[in-house]
Amino acid sequence: MTLDGTKFVNWIRRANRRIQENKDYLSELDRAIGDGDHGINMARGFAEAAQRLTGSADQDLGALCQQVAMALLSKVGGASGPLFGTAFLKMAGVWKGKDHASVHELSLALREAVNGIKMRGKAELGDKTMVDVWEPVSRFVAEKAEHLSWRELCVFAEEQMDKTKPLQAKKGRAAYLGPRSSGHLDPGAVSSFFLFEALCETMEESGGDR
Repeated sequence: MTLDGTKFVNWIRRANRRIQENKDYLSELDRAIGDGDHGINMARGFAEAAQRLTGSADQDLGALCQQVAMALLSKVGGASGPLFGTAFLKMAGVWKGKDHASVHELSLALREAVNGIKMRGKAELGDKTMVDVWEPVSRFVAEKAEHLSWRELCVFAEEQMDKTKPLQAKKGRAAYLGPRSSGHLDPGAVSSFFLFEALCETMEESGGDR
């Protein structure tokens, strides 16, 4: 199944709804190990992204990604804006001029997004950041290729989110807590899961499990 402009817009709108519904929860998670504003920031950014995409479904995927990136970079405060914004900028580069993206092209875009996130945030897998969701999800999509099950991907993404709970943070403000950062979900990993959950649900709705 391919991702097109209409599905992309639906994806971001669904992700926005999910983040708006959970902005207090995300900020609560962030209060435990960070500044406490992750939910508010992400809600502001995705509301702007969804607004910018109104009437834009006929644009190519690269242009749509670019709009999302600019919204997140301009509206999301703290470290999350540059990180999520960079992810969509990198995807925009892969999808420039493309009206549709196959699962293979999705995997290429996710791989570039992960590279961008890691370069920007200087984080690696296991550091208790959004990388702990994005990188495994990227690999899962690449490995499954055209046999990808969106339902299985959603379950897998949630499992990766849950795995951040026992980790000790090595990046960001949470790192200053040392061992006390263990026992809490990483807020960026949770909002990343919401993003991928929205993608999986959008793709499932538009034509089955693949």
